[in-house]
Amino acid sequence: MGAKATEGQGKKHSHSLVGVSEPAARSTAGLWREPVSSNSSCVSLLQFDLVCDRKDLTDISQSVYMLGLFLGAMIFGPLSDRIGRRPVLLISIFIQSLFGLGIAFVPHFYVYMALRCVVATAVSGILITALALATEWVGVSYRPHAVLITHCCSAIGQMILAGLSYGIRNWRLLEIAGSAPMFALFFYIWVLPESARWLVTKGKIEEAKKVLQKAASINKRTIPPDLLEQLKCDTTKPGSILDLLRKEHLRKVTLIMSCAWFVDSLVYYGLSLSVTDFGLDIYLTQLAFGAVELPARISCIFLLQWFGRKKCQAVLLLLAGVMCLLIAGIPEDQAVAITVLATISKFAASASFSCSYVYSAELFPTVVRQSGVGLCSMAARVAGIIAPLIRLLEQYHRAVPMAVFGSAPVLGGLLCFLLPETRGAELVDDTRGGHPTAQERADAL
Repeated sequence: MGAKATEGQGKKHSHSLVGVSEPAARSTAGLWREPVSSNSSCVSLLQFDLVCDRKDLTDISQSVYMLGLFLGAMIFGPLSDRIGRRPVLLISIFIQSLFGLGIAFVPHFYVYMALRCVVATAVSGILITALALATEWVGVSYRPHAVLITHCCSAIGQMILAGLSYGIRNWRLLEIAGSAPMFALFFYIWVLPESARWLVTKGKIEEAKKVLQKAASINKRTIPPDLLEQLKCDTTKPGSILDLLRKEHLRKVTLIMSCAWFVDSLVYYGLSLSVTDFGLDIYLTQLAFGAVELPARISCIFLLQWFGRKKCQAVLLLLAGVMCLLIAGIPEDQAVAITVLATISKFAASASFSCSYVYSAELFPTVVRQSGVGLCSMAARVAGIIAPLIRLLEQYHRAVPMAVFGSAPVLGGLLCFLLPETRGAELVDDTRGGHPTAQERADAL
């Protein structure tokens, strides 16, 4: 990825994921000229004039994307608790498809950032709503499998994206190739069911019976009529996002899990955005980061069953943080050692993120589950907004960003030991009770 920048800036830009046009010329006075060719590689630094005093816009654009994820969690979390999981997921898919494709045709970088923010809002809605559907449709023993299979698909998508970005150097074509397949998901309108558990909490018993019977027929099973008749609407009090802070047991869970999501997101995105600084080929490193996520997500399925949610969440955060702290102390010329440690940290951060999704869905009651997960996701997106800005601290010392990315998850991991265990426990529907005791979890297992 060819063009070089002025002295002192060229090294950073020539390795950036936000690429440059090839070839481009440099004047003898050290000032940028217009690119010779109109072909571009990723988002062209030269096309959008992202050099010299505008070079920090590349990091700022990442923060704008994270702002979109934050807004999505803030909007779609409570909305999903109010109008249902299915409509929110369908709306999010439509928004991501439409605006994702529109990015390929933007004329200005500020328009690019605005549309990316909208796409990120939809991505956040998809993530947290898919979590609720996977959690509420599956029984206790297979709940982690349902959630983590979706995460495995995300890891596969990241590896495919690395291959696409290597093969398609024109960023507009890359946007089209990445966004157009989303339109194929519109068939969800006909096949995606609403959460039966959510329908029951809203008193829509007949609708819940219909979706349960349809699910049973797809699985070639029958539900005894007397069992369906037991499906009655209890007097479940509607939940409010204020309950998460008003009730003591929920306040503790909310604060600690929000902290866990925050630090996990900080190290996850901190490593992802630092992929250009490790000294090895950018596409190879990105592929390694994507490839390591797949075993990380798969291993979580077994780790959560063997060791429980609390221990996994805490230990994985500690491992991710310690690896980053080690990177901060390694000389810059040790590219292989740094990349190995970064890959281990990315493995732990990815696994910890998957654990956070499962753990949070089990800790929050059904009536406020999406609000609780949305609030945690908002904390994670704040970290995502801050992560690119923390990288700017490397102008004072190269080790400062990694020291921050490492110390935060260590603190978060220690706090996770204060949370209750949920392995083998049934989901809680209302906000009145606490969490299952050790004996109740043992009986469930």
